[in-house]
Amino acid sequence: MFRLGRLLSRFIDVLTVIAGLSIAFMMLHITADVVARVVFQSPLPGTMSLVSYYYMAVAAFMPLAFAEQKSAHISVEVLTERLPATVQKHLAGWLLLISAASFLALTVRTWGEAMTKWEIKASVVQGLDSIPVWPTYFVLPVGCALMFLVVVYKFLVYVSGAESGLDDERARADDLDGV
Repeated sequence: MFRLGRLLSRFIDVLTVIAGLSIAFMMLHITADVVARVVFQSPLPGTMSLVSYYYMAVAAFMPLAFAEQKSAHISVEVLTERLPATVQKHLAGWLLLISAASFLALTVRTWGEAMTKWEIKASVVQGLDSIPVWPTYFVLPVGCALMFLVVVYKFLVYVSGAESGLDDERARADDLDGV
């Protein structure tokens, strides 16, 4: 079980790096577009579509599982913080099943949508260019499926009591001293 968690963490790390690169490329692309617009009075064609459909989709959906493995998603604990620690632990454990069901449903639904867009070779027209966008529809089911795998893995670890192989350490501000 531990090795499976380590493997899952490595895969999550790869997709998170891809998401980070997407943000960096988006920044460079937008900067180049602004420079081209201001200096040469000629913006880069397709910038808006590439940013909206490619960079943003990757940046938003690929790191979902990373946040889950670090337990870094936003949570509001108005009632649960008043419960005993053991009740909180079991409640969080069993709620993983609801998360799993939700992300499985999202994975199935977004996969169907991606296949539909692929079949019609969906594209957008910006200016004189037609930019294919069907590949970006596959980012959503990949991100949701990975999130599903992480919550199922966390549930199995909870139920079995096994040691998790997920890299669940969170970065702290004092870790960044000297960087």
